[in-house]
Amino acid sequence: MSFDGCDAGAEFDRQLGVLVDRGYPEAAGVDASAFAAMLAPLREVAVARGAGTAPPSGGRVPFLLVVTRDLVPVEESVPRTTLAGKDRPGVVDRNYRDGDLARFAPAGGVVLPAGGAYLLLDVDRGEEFCGAVPDEAVEAVAARGRSPLTIEEGIALVTLHPGALEKNRCFSLGGSRCGDRRVPAVWISRGAPKLGWCWAGNPHTWLGMASAAARVGTGADRSAAVG
Repeated sequence: MSFDGCDAGAEFDRQLGVLVDRGYPEAAGVDASAFAAMLAPLREVAVARGAGTAPPSGGRVPFLLVVTRDLVPVEESVPRTTLAGKDRPGVVDRNYRDGDLARFAPAGGVVLPAGGAYLLLDVDRGEEFCGAVPDEAVEAVAARGRSPLTIEEGIALVTLHPGALEKNRCFSLGGSRCGDRRVPAVWISRGAPKLGWCWAGNPHTWLGMASAAARVGTGADRSAAVG
């Protein structure tokens, strides 16, 4: 079954609807119509880039609509995640000290499109890297011409495809680092997603390394999009 352009448009609309339902407009300080207008230019990109790709399946999806912390802080987006079929909101691990999340920025080699939202293409939760050392998994991802996911991208994956986060199939987010040995990760705790971190040199059998093929934006910044 192909993921044709029409289906890509429908999938974009679904993802936008999820974000609206989860309160992203309010968190961004705009109403639902302004939020939709802000992200609308990305729909055409999704249709063009999504044509001919495989449909969402398990831990792999053709594209994600990513809202950056410029619009919605991580502390507000994490509680808007849930597990598939559950309603308990996601949490930030208490081992993140005050101000820690603001220190995590795109790692070396990770370049984000300008603006408050963009598309992440060909996303894989990376379960093949379960049990691998995170630093080595990041190197393997880069060798394939792919990029590890950032914190916001991992949150987007769980928000828009909750089924991608499963027991023993959780994932690290090596695209965000803060200059020390910590690597952010998303796993399951008490029936909800949890944003935590693990050491870069410590493997975990239940943590893979999520990655993507590309990031695509429109070049519009937030102020221009809001109008």
